[in-house]
Amino acid sequence: MARGEFALIDRHFRAVGALRGDVVLGVGDDGAILRPPPDHDLVAVSDTLVEDVHFPRGAAPRSIGHRALAVNLSDIAAMGATPAWSLLSLTLPAAEDDWLAEFATGYASLARAHDVALVGGDTTRGPLVVGVQVLGFLPRGRGLRRAGARPGDRIFVSGTPGDAAAGLALLQARLSASAAPEQAAELRERFEFPAPRVALGRALLMIASACIDISDGLQGDLAKLATASGCAAHLELERLPISAALAAIHDAEAATRSALTGGDDYELLFTVPPAHWPAIEALRGTVGMPRIAEIGVLREGEGVVLTRDGCPVPQAHAGFDHFA
Repeated sequence: MARGEFALIDRHFRAVGALRGDVVLGVGDDGAILRPPPDHDLVAVSDTLVEDVHFPRGAAPRSIGHRALAVNLSDIAAMGATPAWSLLSLTLPAAEDDWLAEFATGYASLARAHDVALVGGDTTRGPLVVGVQVLGFLPRGRGLRRAGARPGDRIFVSGTPGDAAAGLALLQARLSASAAPEQAAELRERFEFPAPRVALGRALLMIASACIDISDGLQGDLAKLATASGCAAHLELERLPISAALAAIHDAEAATRSALTGGDDYELLFTVPPAHWPAIEALRGTVGMPRIAEIGVLREGEGVVLTRDGCPVPQAHAGFDHFA
């Protein structure tokens, strides 16, 4: 077992992530020295994962490591940015080598897949909490925001929202899917190992008018985008992309509710002006891009309006809020 904080860092985290030439000084000193490319703006995002809040007690450490980085990469993706460097602050009840090795494996695999270097952080003792910061960059003066959409812009979403919430319910035994074991495994995977849409975010940089990632539920996050843009979002429920796995374990009403209000999907929700609709069609045919579904339109007004086949329907719960 690694003894002491510095032995722990050296053993498990010194070589985590990508090797980048723009890291002048990385893990092991009082701070990192990084060299952003010229004519670019720096983008910084940060998220904290707390045991029994963001993941169940006893969750697989490889999943925790993956998710800790993935949720930050999803924020980077929502800005249309390129991730480059990360910092990790890890609070642990105990320094268990097997747990740390699995955690580092989950973190490192995703970091290398997105060319992200781990350049520093901190370790301390206490209840299990994982804090990650990711830094990236954008061409100067550019970047996606929640504000910027206008009435007439269409609303799109990547992937199949609602899967991760069902996966968490399965992991917590709040939902049973004994008749659909393969579909249940797929949904659990969607919660434990979300796929941040970094490539899609970069592709949307010159296409989308506004963008947000879905962390607290599609309906609630759409409300944030609509408010920031000063518009009303009209969401057409019959257009929601429901996965075959979600449909196998839920009836139609429950599947729609999960897609609307379930969190932890880390998909991109974005708006596109009419002039750029052909570019979205081209993206849909690009190898490596996720499924992209058109789900509504922005209009004058405020809030989120739910419709089905043109008829208003009652509002669902708006989404997750830590302090509501």
